[in-house]
Amino acid sequence: MKLIHKKYLITTALIWVCCFILFFFAYMLVLAPQAKSKKQTSEQLAEKKQVYDSALKAAHEETRIRINKEIEHLRNKLKDFVVDSEDSTNLTFDISQIANEKRVGSFSVKSKDDHRGSEIPNCKHVRQSHIDVSFTADFSQFATFLNALERHRPFIFVDKFTIARSDREDSDHKVGMNLSVFVRSPQGS
Repeated sequence: MKLIHKKYLITTALIWVCCFILFFFAYMLVLAPQAKSKKQTSEQLAEKKQVYDSALKAAHEETRIRINKEIEHLRNKLKDFVVDSEDSTNLTFDISQIANEKRVGSFSVKSKDDHRGSEIPNCKHVRQSHIDVSFTADFSQFATFLNALERHRPFIFVDKFTIARSDREDSDHKVGMNLSVFVRSPQGS
């Protein structure tokens, strides 16, 4: 009787193991890909719902007003960094006025490139314009001139400057500066 009981248990265990393996493969072949597909579909649904909710919010008048104010604020902030291509020619005049106010001597300014500026890699809408400035000044005049340039709007960047010490103690030192500014590309280019 014990032998029959043992055979019965082994047979039952083998059937259970075979069924488990069969159900495991069925799950892996049928149900697991469906679960993955369901997860992807749920993610896509959440993404589309977020886009839909954003579109509903944008349809409201107060949201449009807020977005337009934010765009206007960002455009005004951009004016601190970028000068229009038409206004870039006035920049040398602005620099000359700063030099006159700070009373530097022998001042000269010239633009290295045309009013459109040179290209910046991977940038479609902004170019860089280079300006050379030379003058004579003592150290405090140079420092106040440099400070005034750095506070100018739109920003003027000082790429490089050189100061050649004067041979005489009572005369001013020669200063050369390479400046650059960001210029908005003309709409046609």
